[in-house]
Amino acid sequence: MASPTLAKKSSLNPIRRRSKPLPFPLNLYQTAVGKKWVMAITGLMLLGFVIGHMVGNLKMFIGVVEHNDERIYDLDVYAEFLQELLVPIFPPTVFLWILRGGLLAAVTLHIHSMYSLTRMNLTSSIKYKEKRTWIAANFASRSMRYSGMIVFFYIIFHLADLTFGVLPWYEFERHQVQWNVTESLSNPVVAAFYIIANILLSIHIFHGAYSMFQSLGINNPRYNSLRRGFATGVAILICVGNSAFPVAILTGVVDYDPDLVDHPAEASLVESE
Repeated sequence: MASPTLAKKSSLNPIRRRSKPLPFPLNLYQTAVGKKWVMAITGLMLLGFVIGHMVGNLKMFIGVVEHNDERIYDLDVYAEFLQELLVPIFPPTVFLWILRGGLLAAVTLHIHSMYSLTRMNLTSSIKYKEKRTWIAANFASRSMRYSGMIVFFYIIFHLADLTFGVLPWYEFERHQVQWNVTESLSNPVVAAFYIIANILLSIHIFHGAYSMFQSLGINNPRYNSLRRGFATGVAILICVGNSAFPVAILTGVVDYDPDLVDHPAEASLVESE
């Protein structure tokens, strides 16, 4: 007759089935530590892109410049520079699309690692029911998954609006970035959406930038104040910088004047007739 202890053990079912081990180094991603590393590294990549994208868009405040003996908006010069990256090693726009593919892969891995870690936490045998767990967690950390999904849909909207030009509230002109940005964000509803989305993006970045160091193993109480200061500074910088674009366009600080450039957008010429 089997002992009660053995009978009890045999009746227990595993909390979740273990997935089949992958070959090295892919099997590292099957662990919680590996997923945290992937989420931290891809988050760092995406943070670098967000800051670089914001700095590039600040050129809309410069206005018209002389470029190759032509008058052109400096933001359009910046867009032309991106299309000519590593030419003639690559044909025009090819390396730009390679970078976009890398960003897409980073976004995919970032979302999947977050989703996988959430599932692992929900199915964990350790349940934290103490109230102090929730007191210690701030709003940014508790809303991480929700702000992340909203930011994901914001990225899709942003690409449809200003990269592919498939949204209906203005006439999209390829290679006329200053025109496209000012026409899109001059719509108060669209501008308000961009501002709200960037506030949520900044909340997401605040917690992500703070917890990134912990995920990478850089976790010392002596540096917590530096981590919080870094996260706060980056979040405020991105929130203020990205929100400044729709605010500047709505208030008329930034606009598009076809009379100032040598090759204005065709849509602007039609409107002025």
